[in-house]
Amino acid sequence: MYQISNLTSNDDVRTIAALGPFSVIEYQRDLSVSPTDAANAYFCQMMNVRKRQLICEMGKTSGVTLQAGAMQWMAGNVNATTGIKGVGDFLGKAMRGKVTGESAIKPEYVGDGTLVLEPTYRYLLLLNVGDWGGSIVLDDGLFLACESTLKHKAVMRSNLSSAVGGNEGLFNLGISGQGVLCLESPCPQEELVEVTLQNDVLKIDGNMAIAWSGSLEFTVERSGKSLIGSAASGEGLVNVYRGTGKVWMTPVAH
Repeated sequence: MYQISNLTSNDDVRTIAALGPFSVIEYQRDLSVSPTDAANAYFCQMMNVRKRQLICEMGKTSGVTLQAGAMQWMAGNVNATTGIKGVGDFLGKAMRGKVTGESAIKPEYVGDGTLVLEPTYRYLLLLNVGDWGGSIVLDDGLFLACESTLKHKAVMRSNLSSAVGGNEGLFNLGISGQGVLCLESPCPQEELVEVTLQNDVLKIDGNMAIAWSGSLEFTVERSGKSLIGSAASGEGLVNVYRGTGKVWMTPVAH
């Protein structure tokens, strides 16, 4: 039996989101500052630069998968596993990590207790993968945690020019199944632009999409119908999302 005090009950901490086994807390002020850091801490508070942490209540799920090194502390009967189910599974995950740029092995935690992740100044977004048609593709470096019921895979671009012309890698991390996922976003939920497509197309000039439905086809194409037209428009190549699904975009390239 354990009891946690002065975490979510602290008057300097606010719970800003909760979904499934996860909740996100935000520190309203940084109280652990020295006189030399006071000015920086003040302007950080004014500009919404605040520490945030993800808390996982393990009794509400069969297990969670984390980005490697994300765990800060845990209380109760919580145990970590590698999530590796054999040599073949290890090789598959190692290859997926190599091509997506994500950590090859993402530890899984099971049991009944509380799991708290390292604080971050990035924005933590909670979403239900079922709301994305059961499949979502993430931009590089955004994955933080998810329920272990979700499956991970490397998703390859529809054309090889994506890796060069679109300023993107050739592979992205895809998450599929039913469960809750947490992303580390460069901008808050309030600033994200959501575009829902019904057999239509979205073209983006720059690295602005952070997540999109796995049902969408992603390619890199010329912005104009010809090379001369693309050069004249000054846009060149654009990232194209085609089909039925939705896309989350930041207001500026990240």
